Amino acid sequence: MGVTADQVWHVLQTVEDPELPVSIVDLGLVRGVRVEGDDVAVEVTFTAMGCPCMEWIQEDIRTRLARLPGIRRVDVQVVWDPPWTPADIRPPAREALARYGVVVRARARSRRDL
Repeated sequence: MGVTADQVWHVLQTVEDPELPVSIVDLGLVRGVRVEGDDVAVEVTFTAMGCPCMEWIQEDIRTRLARLPGIRRVDVQVVWDPPWTPADIRPPAREALARYGVVVRARARSRRDL
């Protein structure tokens, strides 16, 4: 039996932004996961096009997912649409950031904003 999307999401939850003590899933950086047989594709975005951690995060995703039994190939695709905003941050990340003194205020995003 092959890997499931739930297993992939679980592994992605362990990938942290190296600048913040927060999961890339909770930061809203993971846009999608697709599993086709033993191939996995992950769509990620970043907080800015010049993010210095882009390569590191992509490599961490590949390394961690490659450890799952049954995965032959991991494809990490960077997407910029829709653009990341602080509204993408999930409550667990907001709480973790608040513990470090970082307060994130963002209004909800509407389709009109995209």
